[in-house]
Amino acid sequence: MKGKGVLVTGGGSGIGYAVAKAFAREGANVHLCDREESLVNQLSENEPGLTAHLADAADEDAVNQLFDTVLEQLDNQLDVLVNNVGISGQNGPLETLDANDWSETLRVNVVSAFLCSKRAIPVMKQRNCGSIVNLSSTAGIQGYPLRTPYTASKWAIVGLTKTMAMELGTYGIRVNAICPGPVSGPRIDRVINAEAETLADTYQNVRAKYEKQVSMRCFVEAEDIAEQILFICSDKGAKISGQALAVDGHTESLAV
Repeated sequence: MKGKGVLVTGGGSGIGYAVAKAFAREGANVHLCDREESLVNQLSENEPGLTAHLADAADEDAVNQLFDTVLEQLDNQLDVLVNNVGISGQNGPLETLDANDWSETLRVNVVSAFLCSKRAIPVMKQRNCGSIVNLSSTAGIQGYPLRTPYTASKWAIVGLTKTMAMELGTYGIRVNAICPGPVSGPRIDRVINAEAETLADTYQNVRAKYEKQVSMRCFVEAEDIAEQILFICSDKGAKISGQALAVDGHTESLAV
């Protein structure tokens, strides 16, 4: 990946941060964005190998400003786009959910991938190469009770990915979706706590349920996701496109 231009959205923490560090380790010119100003400032100070930008990837004006800046810094060479931005959305039975919260989940999780891809594709077409990775979820390939807005958004990402791969394959551009299972960290802890509250259960019981639904009886790490993304964007993954690749220890079910 030495000298490749990479942009990672939602790169201030979690999977996005792990992905950015993995590409930087391999010699890529890595730029990331996040809408949390504190995270952007922290990265700018503590990670000299990365360039951090403050931007809401689901806002078109912010995305255009981001791409104008990053493409200038990369001399219009963008080899990899990782659409990682995402939020968990509301927990609860569908009929209890708030319409505004539902729309916000779709806006952040799906519209962000559309807006960033819209800007990246013309640049990649000019060079007749590139790799776009969209973050879906195991919830994007099976049902997930009490998480309908999140699930709908992640199924949409898989459909978007497969259609983009069909549109862009003749230009040498590959598009894939990564479908993580539960990833260790603060985000899944928040999800488990919210689900426990909805079910009137304990955090420990809900976490144990999640682990039992995975064949390998474990959560994955952000670094596991980063290494898979690094592989499919490298020359070793040169013929992988249009795929929804699960990195989850084999999630058997997401049933409550």
